[in-house]
Amino acid sequence: MMKRLLVTGGAGFIGSNFVRYVVQAHPAVHVTVLDKLTYAGNRANLAGLPAERVRLVVGDVCDAQLVDRLVQQTDAVVHYAAESHNDNSLIDPAPFIQTNIVGTYTLLQACRQYGVRYHQISTDEVYGDLPLNNEAKFTPTSPYQPSSPYSASKASADMLVRAWVRSFGLRATISNCSNNYGPYQYVEKFIPRQITNILSGRRPKLYGSGANVRDWIYTADHSRAVWDILTRGTLGETYLIGANGEHSNREVLGMILRLMDQPADAFDWVRDRPGHDRRYAIDATKLRTELGWRPQYRDFEQGLRQTIAWYRDHRAWWQGSKATVEAKYAQHHQ
Repeated sequence: MMKRLLVTGGAGFIGSNFVRYVVQAHPAVHVTVLDKLTYAGNRANLAGLPAERVRLVVGDVCDAQLVDRLVQQTDAVVHYAAESHNDNSLIDPAPFIQTNIVGTYTLLQACRQYGVRYHQISTDEVYGDLPLNNEAKFTPTSPYQPSSPYSASKASADMLVRAWVRSFGLRATISNCSNNYGPYQYVEKFIPRQITNILSGRRPKLYGSGANVRDWIYTADHSRAVWDILTRGTLGETYLIGANGEHSNREVLGMILRLMDQPADAFDWVRDRPGHDRRYAIDATKLRTELGWRPQYRDFEQGLRQTIAWYRDHRAWWQGSKATVEAKYAQHHQ
């Protein structure tokens, strides 16, 4: 029984949703969150959680002494901490190399030394992209073909995990998940950016032709999948997490505009970013058949409606960072 978890990046979007899931669904588990509290990490993401169940340690996954001390005190590590925004990696790749590769190495070494179970949170972006208007999907055996400094750094981290499993017998698993959406997502990301643009009186923005397709999953479903893999997954294996939620960026923006009572053309086209992947799609058959996982949020529009309501009801959470994000986009992308 895993009673002590170390969750890196647990004050970020996907990590904090996982922490909240564990607290709610597994009352015997104590969580230590290690988070650097960069721009995307936020103490408020953990607000309201009981102090006797959740401890926040502010620090860097590249700090070997700190990581060593925390890993000694835990039964398992779930590694969410990452620089994760493609646009930022095109401007300055250095933080991605440091956090995503060196940070993973630091954790792996500590887990190896103390025999601690390790789970790597990865992304479907390590596989590159797929053709549009095609039935192909990523599987656990798809070759890695990353397109950006971000996805290359995550691919590198995954390879380190596989090497530590084979060379040192590390008890580890990897999950590669499709695009998450839901509460607590930082406003630079596609869905919350469009929602908060409308809520703050700005026009939404759409890259290129808007034809790029993403496979969307509500973040609560991701959290349940990670727990299933951590507790019942086969060591050394990779599991893909997806909810068959493929939609083009144009379709997603169209839904947001309609759900927020905006005209269908109330947005601006902007220049596409370099190396923009065309399509992601996940085949989660292995996760479904081996572990019996199923997404609970199967209606994308319903999940989107809940997400819009969350941002509408939590303006104080995002308003402070909105102007900074938009100024950065204006400088680099328009």
